[in-house]
Amino acid sequence: MENEHIADFLSDFSIEVTPNAANKIENFAEYLPLGTLIYIAHIEGTPIEDTVSTAKKITDQGFTAMPHFPARIIKDKEMLSDWISKYQNEAGVENALLIAGGANKPYGDYDSSIDLIESGLFDQARFKNIHIAGHPEGSKDIDPDGTTSNVDEALSWKNEFSKRTEASMAITTQFCFDSNSVIQWANSIKKSGIDIPVHIGIAGPAKLQTLLRYSLECGVGASIKILQKRAKDITKLLLPYKPTQIIRELANYKASNPDFNIKKVHFFPLGGIKQVSQFIKEF
Repeated sequence: MENEHIADFLSDFSIEVTPNAANKIENFAEYLPLGTLIYIAHIEGTPIEDTVSTAKKITDQGFTAMPHFPARIIKDKEMLSDWISKYQNEAGVENALLIAGGANKPYGDYDSSIDLIESGLFDQARFKNIHIAGHPEGSKDIDPDGTTSNVDEALSWKNEFSKRTEASMAITTQFCFDSNSVIQWANSIKKSGIDIPVHIGIAGPAKLQTLLRYSLECGVGASIKILQKRAKDITKLLLPYKPTQIIRELANYKASNPDFNIKKVHFFPLGGIKQVSQFIKEF
């Protein structure tokens, strides 16, 4: 029964790739079910031609592409319009993840996903799905004081926008390792009136050292303690991490609480797509 809950929870999962990682995969169907939603990370310095080419490869192979639009590296409305046009006309893209991005300072007019939304260009282009970032453990980048006031205010604004746009919206979160903090956060935003569905970020199987490095880079908060505790156990240090525990706990919670607002799982394949594919097949 428990494995059924997990299988249900993992159904219709999404995953993320970089153009470099995508170049190493000849056929995504070897690892993923056809139609899987594949996000395309846009790392600072990556030419738009590379991410558009990745999007085309994804759609041509029968999958759904969702490129990142990092606000801070998009200089102005003309550049944003050009990106949208390239994705639509060259790769048939109808979906976008809007984020502030990793750049320390804006290159131009845009500093946040709200700025991108307010441009009106995604609605004009009739994008079907617009996803935004979620931060179950807060974000030091958005709230340097350690609170969640700015994150909460931004999420409330986006929730109001979701009622005006024709696009379907979802909150795709940073990866987490602690189910209790995820459940607490998800319930708290629902209680505050946020009714956008949540796609919870999960780190795929990887070496513990890899996870710790990414966690520190991405500012994952309380969850790091779980990894650090695991790292102290020398018997576990040598074994690859698998997200079995957090997946099991969230799946069981959802089975007992059908109205739970976490609707899907989004994998960050920090150890590779093949490893995520093998993990999912265990259930």
